[in-house]
Amino acid sequence: MGTGVGSRLRALADYDVLALTALIWFLAKFLRYAFPPLFPAFRETLGVSSSVLGVAFTAMLTVYAAMQFPSGALADRVGARRVIVAGAVVTGLGALVLAVPVPDGLAFGVLGGGMLLVGLGTGVHKTVAVRLLSRLYPGRTGRALGVLDTLGAFGGVAAPAAVVAVTGATVAGVPLPWLDWHALFLAGAVAAGGLALLFARSAPDPDAADLGGAATDAAGDGSDDSDTAAGDDTAAGDDTSDDAETDGVDDTGGALRRYAALFREPAFAVFVLATVCFSFAYNGAVAFLPLYLTDAAGLSETTASLLYSGLFVVSLVQLGTGDLSDRVGQLPVIAATLALATGGLLALLSVSGVVAVAGAVVAFGLGSHGFRPVRGAYLAAVLPESAAGGGLGVVRTLLMSAGALAPAVVGGVADATGFGAAFGVLAAALVAALALTGVVAVVDAS
Repeated sequence: MGTGVGSRLRALADYDVLALTALIWFLAKFLRYAFPPLFPAFRETLGVSSSVLGVAFTAMLTVYAAMQFPSGALADRVGARRVIVAGAVVTGLGALVLAVPVPDGLAFGVLGGGMLLVGLGTGVHKTVAVRLLSRLYPGRTGRALGVLDTLGAFGGVAAPAAVVAVTGATVAGVPLPWLDWHALFLAGAVAAGGLALLFARSAPDPDAADLGGAATDAAGDGSDDSDTAAGDDTAAGDDTSDDAETDGVDDTGGALRRYAALFREPAFAVFVLATVCFSFAYNGAVAFLPLYLTDAAGLSETTASLLYSGLFVVSLVQLGTGDLSDRVGQLPVIAATLALATGGLLALLSVSGVVAVAGAVVAFGLGSHGFRPVRGAYLAAVLPESAAGGGLGVVRTLLMSAGALAPAVVGGVADATGFGAAFGVLAAALVAALALTGVVAVVDAS
C-alpha cells in the first residue's frame, strides 16, 4: 500500500515538473508575441519603418537562436534544472527593463535592449526542456511535448488580448495613463521570478541518480520506449558510438566532432533542412501577420488582432498530433501537418474576405502547431543519448537562426514591394519543407 502511494506521489511530482516547464514556455511565448501586436503603435509613436521593426525582432530571435547549442551543451555538463532556472531569471530581467518608462529619445534603445535580454533568457529553455521531458517521459514523449508546445502557444493567444487590455483600460470612460504596455512587462517580470523559484525547488536534477526512477515511473514499466532506446544507439550512425562511454564535454573539439557527425546521416541532415525551411516561414509569418492582415488583406486592426489570437488558439491540435505520433510514427504526421500549413499560407495569399482569410489563418495555424511537437519527438528519437542536449542544441541553433532572419527579410521585402510578395517568399519556404520531408521518408524507407 505504502509503495503504491509513494509511486503515485512521485508521478504527481513528475507532472508538476511538466506543468512548470510548460508555464515557463508559456511566459516566454507571451513576451515574444506581445511585440507584433505592438508594432503598429511602435511604428507610429517611434516613427520607425517595418524594416526597422523587423530588424529589431530579428535581433531578438538571433540572440534566442544563438543560445540553442550553448544551452544544450551546458545542460549536458551541469544539468537541465540550473540552465532552465537561469534562463527564467534573465527573461525576468529583460521584462523588467521593458517595464520601466523612459524618455522618448531613449525609448527605442531601451526597447531593443529589453528585447535582446528576453531573447537571451527564453533562448535557453526549449532545447533543454525537450531534453528533460524526453527523459522524464520516454514512453510518452510526443504527448509531453504536445502539452509543452500547446501551453506555450497559448502565450500567443494571451499576448494580443493583454496588449488590448492594458492599452485600452479605462475607468468610467476615463483612460488610465499609468496603465500601458509597460505594465504588461512588469507582470511578466514578476511571473518569471516566481516560476524560476518554483522550478528550482521542484525539478529533479537530470544528472541525479533518481532521474532514472522518475522516468520509469512516468513510462510505466519502461516497455513502451524499448524501440526508441535501441534506435538512439544507431540512428545517428556508427561515428557517435565510440563516444558513448564518455561525457563528451571535457574535450570541446571531440564534442563538436560528435555533433557534426550526426549530419552524416542523410535522413537526419535532410530533415534538419526541412525544419529550417519551416522555421523561416513560421517565424516570418508570425512576426508580421497583424500588419499583413491590415495592410494586404484589408482587415481592421481589431479583426487582425482577433485572427492573430486565433492562430494560437488552434494550437490545441498539438495534443492530438503529439499523441498520434506516439501511435503511428512521426514522419506521417509531420508530412500531413506540413501539407496543411502550406495549403493555409498559399490560400492566405489568394483569398479575400474575413471568413476566407480566417479559414486560411486557421489552416496555417493547425498545420504549423501540429508539426512542432512531432518534430521534437522525431529529433529526440533519432539523437543518441550521449549527444542529446548538444545535438538538439545544434539543430535548434540552425532552425532558429533561419527563423531569426525571417522578420528582417519580410520587413525589407514588404517595404520594397508589399506584404503580398513578402508572404509569397514564406510560402515558397513551406513548399520546400514539405518536399524535403518526402525525401526523408524515401531515405528512411530505403
